[in-house]
Amino acid sequence: MSEIVSGKTRTDKLKCLVIDDESIAATGIINYIKRVDFLELEASCFSAIEASYILKKQNIDLMFLDINMPYLSGLEFLESLEKAPLTIFTTAYSEYALDGFRLHVVDYLLKPISFQRFFQATQKALELFQSRIFIQNNERSETEDIFIRQGDSFQRINLHDIVYVETMQNYLKLFMEDCTFIIHQTMRSLEEMLPKESFFRIHKSFLVNISRIDTISGGRLFIKGVELPISRNKKEDLLNLVVYKRLISK
Repeated sequence: MSEIVSGKTRTDKLKCLVIDDESIAATGIINYIKRVDFLELEASCFSAIEASYILKKQNIDLMFLDINMPYLSGLEFLESLEKAPLTIFTTAYSEYALDGFRLHVVDYLLKPISFQRFFQATQKALELFQSRIFIQNNERSETEDIFIRQGDSFQRINLHDIVYVETMQNYLKLFMEDCTFIIHQTMRSLEEMLPKESFFRIHKSFLVNISRIDTISGGRLFIKGVELPISRNKKEDLLNLVVYKRLISK
């Protein structure tokens, strides 16, 4: 599987916050963190309310968040955050897995958590974190190139060669002119990288390159022969953006 990367990676550790109202469970995660060389425990607490204060004062890269907690659940807490760190859910209940996908968490660990599953989840978090740092640290070139990582190699692509993007839970499909890439990235994080004047989120599942749109008709658009839905609350903004682009291109 691939991911978008660019620039140079940060070499220090991911600063972690453990949030769990069960001291035994919290201690277990803390001990695992100490065994992984790219993780560093920044803080731990027993409630989401305590965690909110910590996030305001400290830089946290990765949260290990229990779902079932008093007063404010892990789900409610994560939904309340405007800009959340990378998050791994830790819970004894499997029925919340779909909520994890909906909230774009890195992984979903069922208690009791084995070190193997913990390590797999944190490796995924590291890859996503490095991807964000690469992009943030790299000033876009005039051609606005990025790299698609495929195994041990990297392939350069131009942002404007992306025709449209479709989300698949925690993965994305990048539809290019002549090929398709599957990348390990959330739609939200990709949206933050792309130039807002050129790309638009028409639906929760689709983001399009404005310059590649062929037709807009009713609640749908056509792009390279593919029909895509437009959310009702997005249509007016889309039309305004299309008109604006036509005006500035003249």
